[in-house]
Amino acid sequence: MYNIIKRFGDTVFSLVGLILLSPLLLILVIAIKLESKGPVLFKQKRVGKGKSHFYILKFRTMRIDTPKDTPTHLLQNPNQYITKVGGFLRKSSLDELPQIINILVGHMSIIGPRPALWNQDDLIKERDKYGANDVLPGLTGWAQINGRDELSIDVKARLDGEYVKKIGIVMDVKCFVGTIISVVKSEGIVEGGTGNKATNREFVAK
Repeated sequence: MYNIIKRFGDTVFSLVGLILLSPLLLILVIAIKLESKGPVLFKQKRVGKGKSHFYILKFRTMRIDTPKDTPTHLLQNPNQYITKVGGFLRKSSLDELPQIINILVGHMSIIGPRPALWNQDDLIKERDKYGANDVLPGLTGWAQINGRDELSIDVKARLDGEYVKKIGIVMDVKCFVGTIISVVKSEGIVEGGTGNKATNREFVAK
C-alpha cells in the first residue's frame, strides 16, 4: 500500500517541482551554455529497480573530454575536468535537479538508494545482500545523509539496506529533512575520494 502512496507522491511532487523550479532551471541552463561547449544535460547509464538499466539525467558539470562511465573518485585529479559553474552546481547539489524528470517518468523515487553506475559491480553485489536493488533508486536517501561520498562501498550498501528494511513515511521524512540540512551544510561531498568515513560504525535508523 505504501508503495502506491509513495509513487503518487513522487508524481505529484515532481510535477509541481518542475513548474515551480522552471525559472531556476532556465538560469542554470543559460549559465552552463555560456561557460563551456557541449550539451546542457549529462546522461549516464544507471541501475534501477530489479537491476534494470535507465539513463539518469544531470546538469553537465564537467568538460566534454572527461572519461566516460568513470566515477569521479576514480579520475586522476577530477577537479581538472570540472567547470566553474559545474563546481557550484556539484557543491550545492543543483546538478541533480534534472532527475525530477526521472522521478516523473517512474525511473526513480524522491527517496531511495542512489542509483549505482551500470558497471559498479562491487556496489551492486553488496546491495544484493540487503535487497537494496529491489526498490526504486532515489534522488536522495539514508546513505546520502549519513556520509554520501565519504562512505565505503560496504557501509553505503548497509545503509541502503537499513532504508529498505524500515521504508515508510517516517523514514522518508527523515531522509528528506536530513537532505535539506546536508545540502545547506554541503556535508559529505568529497571530489575524487570515497570511503573516508570509518566502516565499523553501527548505522541504525532510529
